[in-house]
Amino acid sequence: MEVRHYKEPQLNEKIGSFREGDTVKVNFKIKEGDRERIQAFQGVVLKYRKAGNGSSFTVRRVIQEYGVERVFPLYSPLVDSVDVVKLGSVRRSKLYYLRGLSGRKARIKERK
Repeated sequence: MEVRHYKEPQLNEKIGSFREGDTVKVNFKIKEGDRERIQAFQGVVLKYRKAGNGSSFTVRRVIQEYGVERVFPLYSPLVDSVDVVKLGSVRRSKLYYLRGLSGRKARIKERK
């Protein structure tokens, strides 16, 4: 089978424009048995991997002093929507240094 026979994945219209350092709320579809529900995951975007169909972004949040990171594929039909809560001003494209910080040191300045 040739490449031209594959269907090009379409980006969801509910996924807005965001970048590293932004605080986003990702609504993700979860299937439990025969039921389907939407669960929200809110946190800071650590990295945004731009690789065509394989694009993904990593979101980090801190829950009860434990950091939780989750990778979301950008073109997945399971990602219902991505809402930008706060715009962040950062000078790097990969924010791995936030893993070692906590409290006020882990704050990101807001972009105007």
